[in-house]
Amino acid sequence: MAVAPSVLGEVVEVFERNFRERGELGASVSVWWNGVEMLSLGEGWCEREKLRPWTEKTLIPVYSATKSLSAATLLLALEQNGFAPETLVREVWETFPLERATFAQLLSHQCGLAALDEKASLWDHEQVVAAIEVQTPAWEWGTGHGYHPRTFGALVEEPVRRLTGTTLGEFFRREIAEPLDLDFWIGLPETEWHRVAKLYPGKADASDLADGFYAAFNKPGSLTRRAFGSPSGVQSVAEMNDSKAWSAGFPAMGGVGTASALARFYQAAIGAIQSPFSDEIRHSLASLQISGDDKVLLKPTAFTCGCQRDPLDETGKKLRHLYGSSVEAFGHPGAGGSHALGDPQSGISFAYTMNQMELSVMPGAKCVEMVTALFA
Repeated sequence: MAVAPSVLGEVVEVFERNFRERGELGASVSVWWNGVEMLSLGEGWCEREKLRPWTEKTLIPVYSATKSLSAATLLLALEQNGFAPETLVREVWETFPLERATFAQLLSHQCGLAALDEKASLWDHEQVVAAIEVQTPAWEWGTGHGYHPRTFGALVEEPVRRLTGTTLGEFFRREIAEPLDLDFWIGLPETEWHRVAKLYPGKADASDLADGFYAAFNKPGSLTRRAFGSPSGVQSVAEMNDSKAWSAGFPAMGGVGTASALARFYQAAIGAIQSPFSDEIRHSLASLQISGDDKVLLKPTAFTCGCQRDPLDETGKKLRHLYGSSVEAFGHPGAGGSHALGDPQSGISFAYTMNQMELSVMPGAKCVEMVTALFA
């Protein structure tokens, strides 16, 4: 067995210690190996008032952990219509502002469209698209990359709508979530609202505030601040606790689901189970497209077509270990601490969800120590 009981026991120990020592309120962790769920835990409470116990079936918004599933949805829509990641975006979206950009470059945050000059609301897709179409890129074409925290949603949604005639969330549900039996939605139906736990915002500590990202985030007019502020809307955790946000289907940040569903998605992404994903789609999700200093996050990042990998130094050594020990592992975190990944080398996938958020833009100790234990 690839995942020894002792290893799973170490993951459980970290998970339980989070409740004892780190202020965890409600959380789930899921570990899969070659098509089998080896660990599924859900403990704690859905709200501070302890009205509903948190279980492994509890749903929670996972913010940007949604991006990998949205990227897979676009890749599938492209493939079904005879296109590939190397296709120019303008072959599908004629008024896209970058003439030479491919879908692979769009999905790996290379287009420089992370911040919008035109005012646009997250709630109005057409308005956001119009702002994107007249946007001057924030950096010269071909000179690097920068995370697109919010505009990524419209950047993947618009091509899916043009290719399929439906929203990305609807296409995801029909073509990916239902075939894989994923307890995950990008646009949550009212029938599932009662299962959603309440999110609680994190608080800054000294290490957070010393990070260069937060200095830029708090600087008016900086690219970082503008990227995380446009399009406008749903800026607070309170707004994400509203069913209106759950049902809106924001592809960059609006996914709602369970840890088990996220980990199962990555089983499909690494080819450990049968899925709608071809070898080409799995290759695109896993393969590095760009790496280096991120112009928005202001730290080294590495992107595939819609997912992240741990960046490497000049000797090939990992600079971070958010995705375990394998350089081939990939995934995506979400604001506040949710995280999911898949490792093609071992056949293991992992996901963690919670409702007591942290402030850090990257997963914190509550999650990373579980990943470390799993892949030690």
